[in-house]
Amino acid sequence: MATIVPTSEEDPALAVVRFTSDLAWADAGPEVAEPQVTRLCMEAQECMVVGRWLDLASLMLTSADLLFSNAKVSEKDLECIFTVICNLVTKSQNPSEALEMAKMISAKIVQQPIEKPTLRLKILFNLYNLLEDPYARFSVYMKALTLALNGKVADHIIPSLKKIDGFLKEWNLDVKDRRELYLAISNALKDSKSSAKDGFKFLTKYLATFTGEDAIAIAEAKEEAVRAIIEFVKAPDMFQCELLDMPAVVQLENDATYALVYQLLKIFLTQRLDSYLEFEDANTALLETYNLAHEDCITKMKLMSLVDLASTPSRKIPYALIKDTLQVSDDEVELWVVKAITAKLIDCKMDQMNQVVLVSRCSERVFGQHQWQELREKLATWRENIASVINTIQANKIVEDGVQQAAQGVATR
Repeated sequence: MATIVPTSEEDPALAVVRFTSDLAWADAGPEVAEPQVTRLCMEAQECMVVGRWLDLASLMLTSADLLFSNAKVSEKDLECIFTVICNLVTKSQNPSEALEMAKMISAKIVQQPIEKPTLRLKILFNLYNLLEDPYARFSVYMKALTLALNGKVADHIIPSLKKIDGFLKEWNLDVKDRRELYLAISNALKDSKSSAKDGFKFLTKYLATFTGEDAIAIAEAKEEAVRAIIEFVKAPDMFQCELLDMPAVVQLENDATYALVYQLLKIFLTQRLDSYLEFEDANTALLETYNLAHEDCITKMKLMSLVDLASTPSRKIPYALIKDTLQVSDDEVELWVVKAITAKLIDCKMDQMNQVVLVSRCSERVFGQHQWQELREKLATWRENIASVINTIQANKIVEDGVQQAAQGVATR
């Protein structure tokens, strides 16, 4: 966080007003410029004397926001100027006024996101660190996300996402604000190849906030639900999601426009390759509309189908069944099993002698309420088993101690 160090007797805020006003009126000539600069400096002094910090911030921003496009002003000078402006939020004793100043300053900073976006983002985070009110901090962070998206500097915002759980506790947001936050993060990350999974995760969190809402509220998420489905289908390295039973996504099932999109999700999460091929044959235009590559979808569905085969209770998959389900040749069966292992979808051994795959673990394509209940039951069973083992060990120890004491008694006599 930047620190203001006075280098002259003039107040830093007044010095900024004088500097920015001089630049703003430079082309008007001395006769016009000097009275204007004097007027602005007098207004600034008046605001400082009576403590009208919001008005002072507005006055300073009038000229300062033009400096980003001024070639005469270095980035170092820009950062110093905005450090002084941002520091005004610490002057006010009124949290509401500080919030309004933070909103005003951050709104100005994000107006031209393409010009020096990295510097603008740095200034926003400096402002964030100067604020004490949690909601004011949230407001500035939201502007930072907007800047990251529009200025195409999402990589600079990614490190802060590691702290998002801590931020949420600090900000204490209601459902509406959390919803806005999750969607903003997802939007900021959607074009970042390295953070596509994180973007999808936050989009899923956004959709989950509509659970328990009425139909009117849920309808707000319709477009984002479609986007989530398409992102999941397109992603070559995502094979599990929680979308299928979310109310925000389920609403698409009977929607006149998006019913087929929901059906496609259902195929990827609950059915096999043959179902996808039938769907594609009847709905080629839909795949083209959403830029879904048919060959990529086939590759993903073959892996998803193999996971489905691996989830059967027997945990044994005949090579012939893999060949028929994935519609591949005999020589390709083991290749697809290796692909599934590499993608960490299954753990298994290939019994070439008996032409079967012996599965020890497989991923769940859908992880919803049913899967959580199964996991809860397994954990309960493991806990009972561990407790039983501990009780047995303790009982044996008591018996062993008793035998040793008895033996010592005999030896003494």
